[in-house]
Amino acid sequence: MTTTTAVEPRPAYLADTATGLPIPGEPVFDDPAETRRHRKQRLAAALRLFGKYGFGEGISGHISVRDPEHHDRFWVNPFGVSFNRVRVADLICVDSTGRVVHGGHRVNPSAFVIHSQIHELRPDATAAAHGHTAHSRALGALGRLLEPIDQESAAFYGRQTLYEAYEGPSVSLEQGRDIAEKLGDNRAILLRHHGLITVGGSLDEAVHWFFTYDSCAQVQLLALAAGTPRPFTREQAEAAGAGFGDPQLGWFSFQLLWDEIVAEQPDLLEE
Repeated sequence: MTTTTAVEPRPAYLADTATGLPIPGEPVFDDPAETRRHRKQRLAAALRLFGKYGFGEGISGHISVRDPEHHDRFWVNPFGVSFNRVRVADLICVDSTGRVVHGGHRVNPSAFVIHSQIHELRPDATAAAHGHTAHSRALGALGRLLEPIDQESAAFYGRQTLYEAYEGPSVSLEQGRDIAEKLGDNRAILLRHHGLITVGGSLDEAVHWFFTYDSCAQVQLLALAAGTPRPFTREQAEAAGAGFGDPQLGWFSFQLLWDEIVAEQPDLLEE
């Protein structure tokens, strides 16, 4: 005799997704050229958002997305062009040797050595975002990772690591390789004395994690300045992380930023 356990019906207000939120799926294109165009548009938008939210620091900072057809190549922002001015037309494509195969600008050597190694060692990482934000640099100077003190920071619970080494600006493949290896299968690596890198299965997801990590770093610094934060228990952190760390939610959250920046700065889509 066998028995079955009754399954409670899903409440009507919950969608059939991991989070219960009515989140659509990421678009899929049959033509690699359409996928490439989509990724380049998102990349240009992400760079403008970095500029809008004050993530620029001179020539520093870069975001990359893997080419959908040539997996040993990635698209990245050009050297010496402000985040606030980058258009789709300005983006460059770089191969595994550091040669610019598409675009009229040069590549930032740091962008090549870091992103090329991440894309090589992490085939699941479609995109990577790196910036020298004030909050990530301050947290890195303390040698502290995010603590699970709220729902958003729980997205990185067990999914972040601290990179302690520093040998000057990252311009050698060996240093880029070391960063990529230390990143491992995490979604964020905080570089002591340097900045922050986040990765994701889409550009949208990687950039959302960057924004979230930076805001969580700010909250943690504020909480530490005011007193002694009380973190989640392990069970609470895992429960919060399952929701706020959901990749589909990360992808969808970027769509709100996309709508915002395209409406404000439509010139970014110029090809």
